[in-house]
Amino acid sequence: MNEKTYGYVRVSSKEQNTDRQLIAMEDFGVPPASVVVDRQSGKDFDRPGYRRLLRKLKPGDTLVIKSIDRLGRNYDEILEQWRLLTKEKKVAIVVLDMPLLDTRRGKDLTGTLIADIVLQLLSYVAQTEREFIRQRQAEGIAAAKARGVVFGRRPMERPAEFETVRSEWEAGRISARKAASALGVTHRTFIKWAGGEPCGEKCKDLSPAQGT
Repeated sequence: MNEKTYGYVRVSSKEQNTDRQLIAMEDFGVPPASVVVDRQSGKDFDRPGYRRLLRKLKPGDTLVIKSIDRLGRNYDEILEQWRLLTKEKKVAIVVLDMPLLDTRRGKDLTGTLIADIVLQLLSYVAQTEREFIRQRQAEGIAAAKARGVVFGRRPMERPAEFETVRSEWEAGRISARKAASALGVTHRTFIKWAGGEPCGEKCKDLSPAQGT
């Protein structure tokens, strides 16, 4: 049987560098023509390079990856891809960052069982760490808000001529829409600055003496 060795490299954006993973593939001895690269996020695992690679892989072939997270975004996806590759495709997997995850070794039941257990443990730890990071981020944001830190876009500052324009509007000499136009802001923003609330289409373009 003509068994082949393939490498899979993935980065989550087109700007990220693949050099580290490609060097690892070369050091392992994967032929450059047999290395498949995807420059897409793991949002839905719909990666064209990975799909082509799955069609190429035959029983007895070997797939080399730099780290286990190249197989998926989370615990469930990694386990599913591992099952697909090792059980359905009957492909050997080599994870360069984790020598224990090398299914070429110990092809008996014990060797396979050990690799599966290690994989599940590592995937669980990786998933738990991501959840901890999200939790810490949420707690950090909540603590910052409690200290009065304001997130989001800063409120627009009122122009220096605002008071003059508002006085003209309050005196009924200009409409709210003309006041807003003079200040270079929206009608709603001017009404908010002036201390009122927009009253909708029914107010049309009236002066404060008429309702707006």
